[in-house]
Amino acid sequence: MLKARVLTAIVLLVGLLGAVFLLPASGWLVLCALVCGAAAWEWGGLAGFERPLRMSTAISFGIACLILGVLSGLVSGVTTGAGILVPLYGISALFWVFVVPAWLAQKWTLSNPMLASLVGFVVLVPTALALVHLRALGPWIMLAVMAVVWVADIAAYFSGRAFGRHKLAPSISPGKTWEGAVGAAAAVLLFGFGVLTWLGASNPGGAMVVAAGLVLWTAISIIGDLFESLLKRQAGLKDSGTILPGHGGILDRIDSLTSTLPLVALFAVLLAR
Repeated sequence: MLKARVLTAIVLLVGLLGAVFLLPASGWLVLCALVCGAAAWEWGGLAGFERPLRMSTAISFGIACLILGVLSGLVSGVTTGAGILVPLYGISALFWVFVVPAWLAQKWTLSNPMLASLVGFVVLVPTALALVHLRALGPWIMLAVMAVVWVADIAAYFSGRAFGRHKLAPSISPGKTWEGAVGAAAAVLLFGFGVLTWLGASNPGGAMVVAAGLVLWTAISIIGDLFESLLKRQAGLKDSGTILPGHGGILDRIDSLTSTLPLVALFAVLLAR
């Protein structure tokens, strides 16, 4: 299993880098829309949709991503029209910051197909568009944003295995610990300040603000991970899919990105104004 995980991770990384640096803006939008549609198919499995509804959900989410990408101008690789995505990003931010913590505490379910479709849209479509948006701002910017989440995931795994004693959410994801969460936050702080130092940034007065932002970023990424874990547990599934050997499904790989990328894209739009 470890060998399959490593090989799949290498293939995914090479494919991602190739797509990010070689595809035109329109091609990147199409690819993100396809990933959104594939993730929507898996979402339908978590929600218990029958095959026709799963298929229609996947197609409609992918088309919605394409349409919004065209309307916002992201299809051409420009971000001047990304302001029309602010309401969508804003809804996503409110969902992850306020709704999901309550969802995790109350352990609500996706029992209603209409609610499940609406929640799936809020989770997946803003994430896909944020990928297109951040890549338009710069490939390295997008990769740096994603790297923060990857650092948090990896650090949480290894620090949890080494020092984990206190369960973070035992009824949702028994493997996650508070020690893992602390390790993730520490690694993100080191990574974040390391990148800022490498870029030559020097603003001691804002260090605490940056640190607080990085810790919050880590917490939101963990919430995204826990949310998908809860849905999989309620659906009786170990993985969201089987498309990625050793890694499960697409949702299993982007769970932490769904909660973080739209928030970063929202701040990017607001800062640009």
